[in-house]
Amino acid sequence: MPDKYSRFSELPHQAVDVIVIGSGFAGLAAAIEAAAAGASVIVVEKMLAPGGNSLISDGGIAAPGTVYQLDAGITWDSPELMYRDMITAGEGLNHPQLVKVIAAGAKAAFLWTEEFLGVSYKNRVDIFGGHSVARCHTPESVSGRSLIKKQIEKLTSLGVPLYLGTPVKALVQDERGRVVGIKVADRDGGLRSDHADQTTIHAAKAVIVAAGGFGSDVAFRQAQDPRLDETLMSTNKPSATAEILKECMWIGANPVQLSRIQLGPWASPDEKGFGLGPLFGDYVALPYGVLIDPATGGRFVNELSDRKTLAEAMLRNRHPVIGIADAAGAQTAGWDLQPAVRKGVVKTFASLAELAADYGIDPGALQDSLSRFNHMVIRGEDCDFYKPLLNMAAPIEHPPFYAMRFWPKVHYTMGGIQIDVLARVIHRDQYPIDGLFAAGEVTGGIHGACRLGSCAITECLVMGRIAGQQAARL
Repeated sequence: MPDKYSRFSELPHQAVDVIVIGSGFAGLAAAIEAAAAGASVIVVEKMLAPGGNSLISDGGIAAPGTVYQLDAGITWDSPELMYRDMITAGEGLNHPQLVKVIAAGAKAAFLWTEEFLGVSYKNRVDIFGGHSVARCHTPESVSGRSLIKKQIEKLTSLGVPLYLGTPVKALVQDERGRVVGIKVADRDGGLRSDHADQTTIHAAKAVIVAAGGFGSDVAFRQAQDPRLDETLMSTNKPSATAEILKECMWIGANPVQLSRIQLGPWASPDEKGFGLGPLFGDYVALPYGVLIDPATGGRFVNELSDRKTLAEAMLRNRHPVIGIADAAGAQTAGWDLQPAVRKGVVKTFASLAELAADYGIDPGALQDSLSRFNHMVIRGEDCDFYKPLLNMAAPIEHPPFYAMRFWPKVHYTMGGIQIDVLARVIHRDQYPIDGLFAAGEVTGGIHGACRLGSCAITECLVMGRIAGQQAARL
């Protein structure tokens, strides 16, 4: 990434056309599109480094109809199928027109990252819980950092400054209610600055809010769902807080489904934050292995269920569960698990008996459960929980065996402020707030009750690009 960013003291005194709040996938996509359309643009970021939660994601993008799917022999995927998958996972609470825009724009957004920005992807597609087909594309780096880096490089080439350590304190409106700028403060090294020296920056065209979700804002998230107190860990950075969301609501933005907060079921309680465990959980154990309740030694859920279903099934057990895969599953997945093994989050065992002893599982019950599952793998039908087994390479019987403790963490906030298909922020009285756009996790209505894996970055890019294009046209 560029080693020099703009400073608070360098903020422009004259109006710019478009101000973007947030430097994650959505904000940078919006800034690139607005600048490419000829608008003068600045990006403000409250933290002292760019990227936010986008930086620590795995960088995966869900998109139908790509050459990677064709190379894998998948010819039947389509925007319509992706739309249906998202609506099903969302339990019909999604705003249908927004989902249609995301599904229809997914392939173009993916190609934009590859062809326009130059992100390199692995020659594979993966299937995550709730998707009916493998359509998830992962960058070579297996990190959102590569896309953020390419986006910032493009911004730099377009002459767009990115101001770090610049928290937004308020949205500025004129007498007609049009959003005409922001008030910012010098962060001065603190996470939430109350620095008295605030500066107003005027926006001639629009302000785009791409401030992310509120997964680390314990007080705010617990107000939406009382179960999500400080005892539940989060995959988010500490900066994932609700102050900009609340500011938008303060000027009338309509809140949508704020209580719909997603738990990442593939996380490990044995590490902080996002960590290394989800690579094993999401890419290996769930598609190619099993989840075992250590109290019974048995399976309890379809491991390729959507995230909401998986997390709720785990919480009903009231204790961490064990994800197990064997050498064949790990080889088929094709991921390097050694960093997680070295960290001790994922463990390896020479036998199932050794694994059972380590996790306090009845060895006979575990062997019976795996024998039954393996028999179903051979038959190609999971009669117990209806997990699709076509992806299974072989029965789970080839040492070494890999295992990890699973327990959900707060991961993603599906709720946020309401937008329309042009990314305009909608007032609670159901009209667009003039001069205000939004994209990414700060918005609500797209995912409904449950977001499917790899659809967040797709959403950020599709709606971020639309927000930038529309703002530049004002």
